[in-house]
Amino acid sequence: MAGYWVFEALPLPVTSLIPMVLFPLMGILDSDKTSLCYLKETNMMFVGGLVIAIAVEYCNLHTRVALYVIQLVGCSPRRLNFGLVTVTMFVSMWISNTAATAMMIPIIEATLKELETQGIGEMYESIPVDDNDKIESAPQPDPEHKRPTKTTMCYFISTAYAASIGGMGCIVGSGTNLTFKGIYETRFQDSPGVEFAKWIMLNVPMMVIMMYISLMWLQMIFMGLFRPNSNDAKKIRVGTQGEAVARKLIRSKINEMGPMSFHECAVAALFTLSVLLWFFRKPQFIAGWAEMITQHKVKDATAALIVVLLLFVVPARPDFIYIFSKDESKRPKVASPALITWKVVQQKLPWGLIFLLGGGFALAEASKESKMSELIAHHLHGIATLPKFAVMAISCIFATVLTQFSSNVAVANVLLPVLAEMAKVGKVHPLYLMLPTSLCCSFAYCLPVSTPPNAIAAAPCNMASTEMAKAGLGVAIISLLVLFAIFPTLGGVIYTDLSSYPAWVET
Repeated sequence: MAGYWVFEALPLPVTSLIPMVLFPLMGILDSDKTSLCYLKETNMMFVGGLVIAIAVEYCNLHTRVALYVIQLVGCSPRRLNFGLVTVTMFVSMWISNTAATAMMIPIIEATLKELETQGIGEMYESIPVDDNDKIESAPQPDPEHKRPTKTTMCYFISTAYAASIGGMGCIVGSGTNLTFKGIYETRFQDSPGVEFAKWIMLNVPMMVIMMYISLMWLQMIFMGLFRPNSNDAKKIRVGTQGEAVARKLIRSKINEMGPMSFHECAVAALFTLSVLLWFFRKPQFIAGWAEMITQHKVKDATAALIVVLLLFVVPARPDFIYIFSKDESKRPKVASPALITWKVVQQKLPWGLIFLLGGGFALAEASKESKMSELIAHHLHGIATLPKFAVMAISCIFATVLTQFSSNVAVANVLLPVLAEMAKVGKVHPLYLMLPTSLCCSFAYCLPVSTPPNAIAAAPCNMASTEMAKAGLGVAIISLLVLFAIFPTLGGVIYTDLSSYPAWVET
């Protein structure tokens, strides 16, 4: 399955169905047990989170937020880049990385084209003309083969990286986060589990530091940051006229959208409700709402699906308030559609990713049942008994390299069950090895094929793979260094038992 995922011999979700066929026939797991792996609580949380994200996209709330933030931070090239990256990162915490990138790329394209039309900046490099004007009459290259300017590359690629880094900030932000949650909670059923509030407290600071140091790196190589006399720095000096043009474009786009509709306000309110339900389910410092209602274990999927149900119940138009009006002309004549419809969900929900997560959980369950991951961990005994920081660093670097060439979720599915067993062999808290490694599966920055956001960003500006590899290698190194610096310290404060070996690992 790992080979099929890497080389994509079959579509990734189809490969993920192999356990359903082979595990029962090979006597590893029966059909019932294998089937249960495909729709765990984690998958239901994934579905709930995605439906909420689709509702935000459906009413175009995300675009309004993006435009207002860009208008707020300013429109000089560096500040505009900062604003675009910030919006993408925070949007990507809640919706899929691919959707966040796909939302931002048209905004960037429109802004750059408008600036170019006004004679401020260039999207593509112009053809050099020699002294004898020999090239003047040469045909212009096809737009598909034009070379983007460094500024253009910085705008596009930083947006893709912001989507990948932003996905780490929230547990529903990325498939690798949910893969980790599913494998960890399945393998260690007596553990406290992965809590939304603790995840946010640990990963949001890491995400912010990673992103803004990476942005400085990208602006340094593409926009001449800290190199005021370089050609790159001179090219982005657009002056007050350029800023005014960019600001005017953003303002016109906001005006085109009109005032905020009831649909957008209702979705924004329910989105806020979902975050509050996730955060206060088990916030540690006070009793969570779930504990006040029932003694049964309530997880984040329940919170997500409360909001999903409300999205299908609350109408998108407020004319229902006039249903008993004395003025007949105000009474609604037809039923209002809900905030989101099932047809939209069917079209936009990436159903294949549910199978991909499920296939990984089935592999993890079979690895545990057949003792395969235990066998691998014992063969890696030499590594497992190294100092725990060294084991974590080796695992993270290995995951970062692998994820440049393979599906992020597939890499997590292959590595995490083995790390769970290595934690047992090395007598280390499983979270210490598994959490940072799962984050590293999102460090796919080096190639357009590494992750969909990279491909979406590279295509419109014809960015060469070599340019992306150069920029992405620096961002990968920055991400790893920030992870190594912050996780052992801040992680130890938030997860107080991180330095110990819990008794529930052996159960």
